[in-house]
Parts: sequence; structure tokens; C-alpha cells
Amino acid sequence: MVRLVGTDGTQGVVTLAVARASAQTAELDLVEVAPEEVPPVCKLLDYGKVRFLERQANKSRKDAQPKLKELRVSLKIGAHDLDNKVRQARELLEKGHRVAFGMQFKARENQYPAEGLAILQGIAERLQDVSRVERAPYKEGKRAGLLLTPVRKS
Repeated sequence: MVRLVGTDGTQGVVTLAVARASAQTAELDLVEVAPEEVPPVCKLLDYGKVRFLERQANKSRKDAQPKLKELRVSLKIGAHDLDNKVRQARELLEKGHRVAFGMQFKARENQYPAEGLAILQGIAERLQDVSRVERAPYKEGKRAGLLLTPVRKS
């Protein structure tokens, strides 16, 4: 004997054979939802659809979490290209993501670290209305970087 919950919410105590037959005629799955109850509770539902909806909910929760996005710039970046990178960073920051700018010094560019740090500082100043600086422009070896986090508006 099991307590059968139908698709419309109606309940009734029936034998397991009758519950299986009703699931088969309705072309649904018979799912045991409360095995510890007396009698056990079974429900008629489309189990594939339930699993799909659960995965979709988990995926949307995962996508909603902020991530660290990296944008690369170079010492020789043009003004228009820099504007595009700043626009991209602004969009990411408004979505709630953290943004890291990275700069790789190549060959003789390594002799001009101040110019690279000035570019990164300019980026930070242009984005100060939507972000705060988590890590100021820095240089480590042949790389320079900047880390920005979004400003939470209350």
C-alpha cells in the first residue's frame, strides 16, 4: 500500500500495482517522495522534466556569481583601442564582475615601466565611478597589472 499523489494534487491510498498502472496510463513516472512515512508517499510526475528544471536552476545560480575577468592591454595601445577596453570593463563591472587588467612588457618596452603604469592608472581613473581599486597598478617582472572591483550601489 502507498499513498499516491496525482498530478492535480489528489491523494489516495492504493496498492503499489494500481499506482504503477496509473503512472503507466498517464505516461508519467512514479516517484517515491517520502519513504519513511506510513504508508510511503509516491507521486506521479515527469521526472526528466524535474531534473531538467533543477539543472537549469543550478546553472542560473552559477552564472549569477561574480567572476574575475581579465582584459589585456599593451604599452603601444592606441587611444581608440583603450576606449574599447575601458567600455568593456565598465560593462563587466556593472554586471558585478571583478576586472583585472594585464600588461606584458616585451623586449625594450621593459625599459619604460612608468609609461605602462601610467596607462593602468589612467584606466583606474576613468572607471572610478563604477569601481574601486582592489590592487593599485603594480609591476612584477615583465608583467604589470591592475585589479578593480565593482562598487555596490545601495
